[in-house]
Amino acid sequence: MFEAKFQTFADSAAPALGTARLRLLREELGRRGLDGFIVPRADAHQNEYVPPSDERLAWLTGFTGSAGVALVLRDEAAIVVDGRYTLQAAAQVDPASFEVVPLAETAPERWLEKHLTAGTHFGYDPWLTTVEGEQKLRRAATSAGATLVAVDGNPLDAVWHDRPAAPLAPVTLRDPALAGESAPDKIGRVQAALGEQKLDALVLSDPHSVAWTFNIRGGDVAFTPLPLSWALVPQSGRPTLFVDGRKLSNTARDALAQFTEIAEPVLLERAVEMAASGGATVRLDQSTAPSLLAARIEAAGGKVSSGASPVALMQAAKNAAELAGMRAAHRRDGAALARFLAWFDTEAPKGTLTEIDAVCALETFRRDTGALKDISFPSISGAGPNGAIVHYRVSEATNRPVRPDELFLIDSGAQYEDGTTDVTRTLVVGTASAEMRDRFTRVLKGHIAIARAVFPRGTTGAQLDSFARQHLWAAGLDFDHGTGHGVGAYLSVHEGPARISRLGTVALARGMVLSNEPGYYKAGAYGIRLENLEIVVDGPAIEGAEKALLAFETLTLAPFDRRGIEPARLTPDETAWLDAYHARVRAEIGPLLDEGTRLWLEAATAPLGG
Repeated sequence: MFEAKFQTFADSAAPALGTARLRLLREELGRRGLDGFIVPRADAHQNEYVPPSDERLAWLTGFTGSAGVALVLRDEAAIVVDGRYTLQAAAQVDPASFEVVPLAETAPERWLEKHLTAGTHFGYDPWLTTVEGEQKLRRAATSAGATLVAVDGNPLDAVWHDRPAAPLAPVTLRDPALAGESAPDKIGRVQAALGEQKLDALVLSDPHSVAWTFNIRGGDVAFTPLPLSWALVPQSGRPTLFVDGRKLSNTARDALAQFTEIAEPVLLERAVEMAASGGATVRLDQSTAPSLLAARIEAAGGKVSSGASPVALMQAAKNAAELAGMRAAHRRDGAALARFLAWFDTEAPKGTLTEIDAVCALETFRRDTGALKDISFPSISGAGPNGAIVHYRVSEATNRPVRPDELFLIDSGAQYEDGTTDVTRTLVVGTASAEMRDRFTRVLKGHIAIARAVFPRGTTGAQLDSFARQHLWAAGLDFDHGTGHGVGAYLSVHEGPARISRLGTVALARGMVLSNEPGYYKAGAYGIRLENLEIVVDGPAIEGAEKALLAFETLTLAPFDRRGIEPARLTPDETAWLDAYHARVRAEIGPLLDEGTRLWLEAATAPLGG
């Protein structure tokens, strides 16, 4: 009945192949006079999701997580992963070939300092390494008396004989009604920013920024509508878009050629060198630009300005058309969620439902809208103790039934042409324990605190982060992830530069869309996360206020499970907020539903007091 078309549940890891593939790589390194090599889980753009042709780390080690790095020497090798993936890496990687090293204990450069020896030559791919990453590697090599070597051609690619071809998904033009601003106008704003910062040119190495600036989308990676591409924007004159011409229809090429030059990606290096000649200053995005481009700029006599791309803040602050699209997408998505939640309430008590069943059902309800382009990330569907694994991804091997008197956590999102969604609900199956209801209510109180926040312009996410934690802290509890991340408009579900987190140093600005997702996780028992998306909007007019204020408008439209709430623990203001939110969900989503689901929604959104 239900199926998932946008994600799979097979465990593709092949740890048994690691030893043979590691031997092939070492033989190739020997032919090149190298004693070691670093294999990051990255493409040339540092994308969160990469095409199969760039899954080098998975091919070599068997590890399929979204972050990690392998360090290969002649007689030993390690894979460094963060806390999300230590258990997964241990299960997927051949322990006879790779030591699994937790990032919290040893960073890659620290491991190299301890394991490199004097006189050795350690290689890295300058296309896959940022300027900052290269600097860290160089310091580690120097400390150990080794030499760091930028390779010309990745040695792993030379032995990956069945490597998939690079993606060639068609580039599509963004509907002007959804973009809300023409590409020439955006380019003009970018060039004005370059002039203000005394920069001669900007390299756009992040395909998200290229897509936003040029009003294009694509399908080169999963979950995000990206055309893998680059751009060079001079302070004045026409920019150049570097994209494989096979991705461009005649219509797309003709439309783009009206305001930009179009060139093949192989010409990027030469173009950057020409832009840097004569001592020009070229901005490279410090988080995504390859160190190779910095070397080319310096070799041409130019100056590297390493910092944030001015596009990032422009892209994050959505215009009226983008926000209208996001609101429409969330109404559509809210109706699909209501159908799923009503279905779940009927099916879960039967005891036959599994985590995979839930993922397939939710995706099907979204596909039934007729507007779903993709999911925005692999769904997190965790029953009971699996819900306590923050970044859990269900597979056929881990698939667990949804059991009575447990909590079920579902974190999912969708890509529609008019907007991107991301929502988490924690659902009670049967009866929640008193402890579960206490924790659920504390998380909900933190969520409401963020949703109701009013704050001066210039406030950062770090300043708001504790709002979400205060009620957990009061009981000696906490959660080990940020409270919120930025979200794109039919782009990445994880968009910078702003976030609500201890590390969120960028000021929140009107038009930004951020998640609000506090949680609580009891290892081996259950997990709770309650997530809505919020738009930063102008705050209320307060008599006597001495500063301009901002606030949040909630985008997501889905009921919170009232069975997890202890009403007596909510203040009157919190109860009023929840009842008003549920009334809005009922009013906006109800007319989009069939009668049976509408009746379910009316009960699910009834006032908390009865």
